[in-house]
Amino acid sequence: MRTFADPLRRGLCVAPDSPAVVDTAAKLTLTFTELDLRCRSIAGGFSALGLRPGDRVALLMANGHTYIESYVALPAVGFVIVPINTRLADPEIEYILRDAGVRALITDRPPSAIENVVEHVIRVPDDFEHLIASASTPTELDELHAVDEHDLAGLFYTGGTTGPSKGVMLTHRNLIANMWNTINCCEMRADDRYLVMSPMFHAAGTYAVLASLALGATQVTVPAFDPEVVLDVIAAEGITTTLAVPTMMVALCESQSRRPRDSTSLRLLTHGASPIAVETVRRFHQLFPGTAMIHLYGATELSPLTTALADEQDELGGPRERSCGQPVLGCRVAIIDSDGNHLPAGESGEVVVRGDNVMAGYWNKPEETAAVLRNGWYRTGDVGWIDPQGFLFLVDRAKDMIVSGGENVYSTEVEQALMTHPGVLECAVYGIPDPRWGEAVAATVVAREGIDLTDTELVEHCRQLIAGFKVPRRIEVIADPLPKSAAGKILKREIREPFWEGHDARVSGA
Repeated sequence: MRTFADPLRRGLCVAPDSPAVVDTAAKLTLTFTELDLRCRSIAGGFSALGLRPGDRVALLMANGHTYIESYVALPAVGFVIVPINTRLADPEIEYILRDAGVRALITDRPPSAIENVVEHVIRVPDDFEHLIASASTPTELDELHAVDEHDLAGLFYTGGTTGPSKGVMLTHRNLIANMWNTINCCEMRADDRYLVMSPMFHAAGTYAVLASLALGATQVTVPAFDPEVVLDVIAAEGITTTLAVPTMMVALCESQSRRPRDSTSLRLLTHGASPIAVETVRRFHQLFPGTAMIHLYGATELSPLTTALADEQDELGGPRERSCGQPVLGCRVAIIDSDGNHLPAGESGEVVVRGDNVMAGYWNKPEETAAVLRNGWYRTGDVGWIDPQGFLFLVDRAKDMIVSGGENVYSTEVEQALMTHPGVLECAVYGIPDPRWGEAVAATVVAREGIDLTDTELVEHCRQLIAGFKVPRRIEVIADPLPKSAAGKILKREIREPFWEGHDARVSGA
């Protein structure tokens, strides 16, 4: 298999009359035959708009059959999808649309000014269904436009550590490699009913789409995560596997303990996006005793899978209970020092990754690309060590990134928002431990002389500029300067360290 058309073609071959997608919100079930026809009509409809291979199409909508169809059909004929986080503020969305040069936007949102940035707006469901109905006789996906495995399939925007968010360029080869890793390391089967409950605008939210299609498995969607709804759907639909972030697992445990539902069909739960507390694994195993767990580690830049720890529940109390597993097939993971030298087992350093899953680079950002892609290796910015059997253990994060509830928050983005307030002289943003979210965004702000700043005022200021999950939950306003190095760099570690006393590692969920 080489491109997005191939998994869909195989699903159609091996399971033409089996359910491919069950959309619980739309109360719609599509067989593989029906899904294939709709995907070919979507491809033809967008081509009729005048879009050509390489043109970008943004996806701004909730989980559902429309998302899966767009995710598969558009790259299959050479268009480039740009999934957008539905929680972003309008200025952030507009930046992505402009930066990516998006020509068409598929959205279920009410009309807004951001639509002036693109040529075509296809509103879900009305415009989308009309486009499908009006498409000429569908042809095979690979007959419409020739697509190569090295062609760009999507731009997946992730927060910028030194400025605006960056478009991660993932090719067909990248995501097909991830498909094989998902099938193998996540133990997916043809009879699976996979629940899509993580947001599909994240790479992790769509990591099993191609695998499910290739196997002829069924994908069941919920528009957004709600623990009560999810547990009801697991029972009603006979869900066998799904992916969660640790905060979702905590919420599922709380809901299941209050009102137990039948979860006997759920044989496997994979989780990733942020490190997990051992206690969360232990409690989930107690409440869902028949469900095996797999701990996944990766990044958007890695398509996203990199390592996997199978049967995590069996590692509780053992030396590997805090490991995130061994490298997935076709992927090399190593540890390097500050000079780029590879380190032996047991020594801590920066985690680097090599393989077909490594991104092509950042969209229109050659300097940022060169900083992380060196000699074929992707530098994750995470600090960890590897044991003699190749199990990876993370101990710190070199990048100034905060993972709050599975969402990546880069401190510079928040600092830029704070610094636009006229009363802020300087600031530092960092992560502090949080029992619910793993990490919470915190900030220390130095007010300009004579200015009386309040944390409430600064929070409201940030809400106008950045997504709600990026807004600091704790802001301390001080008068003295922030601690700095001799070179003038703010020493965030000195500010952050007191909050992490008593924790084994300086990463979320630790």
